[in-house]
Formats: sequence, C-alpha cells, structure tokens
Amino acid sequence: MSLSLVLVCFWFVIANILAMTPSKDFHWRNAYVLIAVGIPIVGFATMQHGPWVGLLVLAGGCSVLRWPVIYFARWLRRRSGGLRHRGPAE
Repeated sequence: MSLSLVLVCFWFVIANILAMTPSKDFHWRNAYVLIAVGIPIVGFATMQHGPWVGLLVLAGGCSVLRWPVIYFARWLRRRSGGLRHRGPAE
C-alpha cells in the first residue's frame, strides 16, 4: 500500500478516536485540525493515484466531517443569494 493511502487510513483512525473523546466545544477544534491536515493528504492521494481515488478519499472525509461541510454549504448558499427555504405559510 502506498504512503498516501496509509496516511489516509491513519487520518480516518485518528478522526474516529477524536470523535469518541469528550469535548466542550462540540469537537469544532478537532474538526479544524482534521481539515487542515486532511486537505494535503487528499492532494497527495490524488497525485499518487489519480482523481477517482482522490474523489473517494474526499467523499470519505466529507462523511466523517459532515457538519462542517453542511455549515459551509449553508454559508455558500447565503453568500450567493441562493434558494431560500420557504415555510408552509408562504
């Protein structure tokens, strides 16, 4: 197995261990560190194995860090003036 895939597996193990530990800030500090470390690992895996493996690694990371991805998507939607949620009364 290549070094990039070993780093990806190690990142996933560390992410799961950090998710099991108690946190006062709802794991946001851990998420920031995992994102900062994970982005270069995704790039490294993409460089070594191609874009399809890179997309799989990215999708796996997004599934682990789903709340930062959801908040980022909401922020992008607000910034772009995208579709707004309309309630049943509107």
